[in-house]
Amino acid sequence: MDLYDINGGKLNQVDLNSFKLEKEIQNLVEKNTQTLFDLEFVSTEFSVNNFRIDTLCFDEESNSFVIIEYKKGSSYSVIDQGYSYLSIMLNNKSDFILEYNERCDKTLIRDKIDWSQSRIIFISPSFNSYQKNSVNFKDVPFELWEINRYSNNTISLNQIISKSTESINTSTNKGRKNIINKVSEEIKVISEEDHTNKTSDKIIENWRKLKNLILELEGVEILIKKSYISVVFGKKTLCYCNFKTKNIFIEINRGIKKVGGEKSKNFFNIDDPKKLTTTYSWTWKSGDRGNVYKIKFDDKTDLNYLIFLLKQKYESLS
Repeated sequence: MDLYDINGGKLNQVDLNSFKLEKEIQNLVEKNTQTLFDLEFVSTEFSVNNFRIDTLCFDEESNSFVIIEYKKGSSYSVIDQGYSYLSIMLNNKSDFILEYNERCDKTLIRDKIDWSQSRIIFISPSFNSYQKNSVNFKDVPFELWEINRYSNNTISLNQIISKSTESINTSTNKGRKNIINKVSEEIKVISEEDHTNKTSDKIIENWRKLKNLILELEGVEILIKKSYISVVFGKKTLCYCNFKTKNIFIEINRGIKKVGGEKSKNFFNIDDPKKLTTTYSWTWKSGDRGNVYKIKFDDKTDLNYLIFLLKQKYESLS
């Protein structure tokens, strides 16, 4: 990827300022886990059963642990290391809970943790074709991110996305099958089909039309979560999609009303002349209230009007 600075209408190429050590990448990421991945930092260099985990984080949205490993070079197997670390986690759950409770001065309860959503993030300046191909399955609980630093103090971070529909459980060799199958019994990588399978063929057809229209909006991504599918623009949520038997409930995020009545910045108000939306709110432990516009999306819904509503939220985030 070529990068340029704009100076008085002239483009000046920005040179790559390579990381010399893995530790440079680690220090940078650990100070910014919330910004980069929306993860709570727990600890660095966490040791358990003769394994050393570079960075341990916690995903408060999915209530699961996330391991981050940093690599510089290509003489390692993503699959072998990844499944070994996940196996260690699943066999030593109490150690991970204790580490969190001691480091974060909070109390995690074992039964409240969703171990099925545990995952590993590998970060490296580059991955070779073998490493990329080794995780090219629909159900590996790993993420590959390439990070680069430039001479103008800019950082790029790009995820390598798998588009495969093949399962690793049916494609691995006998030597790896035992540990992969054991980990896969407990860890579940959620796919879009896990949501669409809940509903009718007609709703699935309408969802695909809606998704294509949504993805025409520049910079918008579809993220698959365990309980819903979210539509995001940058780091901001445009809406949540909850799949039911006969419809999909779409919740457009409005913002937060604090205990004292103060609204969060850019609190969203929609223009809905057909009154398709209803308002819904809930109270968090802090007393603050989350607010959304709720839309029942079924085979009677006008897709063009629905996109008109969603575009208003999109434009408010742009």
